[in-house]
Amino acid sequence: MPGENKKSKTVQKPAAQKPAASKPAAQKPAAQKPAAQKPAAQKPAAPKTSTTKPMVHKPVQKVTVQKPAVQKTQASQYAGAKDTAKKNKPVKTKESTKKQSMLNTHKLAPFKYDMNEILSASRMDPAKASSFLASVIAKASRISTKAAKEFAKTFLDSDGLTKEEYDKICKLLDRYSKFR
Repeated sequence: MPGENKKSKTVQKPAAQKPAASKPAAQKPAAQKPAAQKPAAQKPAAPKTSTTKPMVHKPVQKVTVQKPAVQKTQASQYAGAKDTAKKNKPVKTKESTKKQSMLNTHKLAPFKYDMNEILSASRMDPAKASSFLASVIAKASRISTKAAKEFAKTFLDSDGLTKEEYDKICKLLDRYSKFR
């Protein structure tokens, strides 16, 4: 049929007809049957079986299309622009940094708990202790524990930390640290 794809086209074979060899070619219409025959009793309709043969699908052959080769003149037009871009970019080298001891952020909650115990026992003002703790955590987790220890050293004696409390804070920083 015109306008249909080959895949969607189905071939239907005509239904098998009963052999008409015993009857003449010209049959009488159904209305002209003799009246002597009584119609048969209606039986429940059994599912009709089709007498057509199942359709056998043949494998579809794939058509491969070869693409025309790209001419070298087209490719060479763009090659110059790429080469100049590569020459202008500086070569980046990875700078290796030494691993530093930093606060392990996975153990932040126990570290805060232990630090709050030390700071609550100290003579430091509670409002000041809160900002001090936040600064120690920030320095220890982002820069290094060494920087956090130096920061805590600035609070010795003048702002409420004793040498013993400072040592306890340094031990805590060492215990909850990780090299990264």
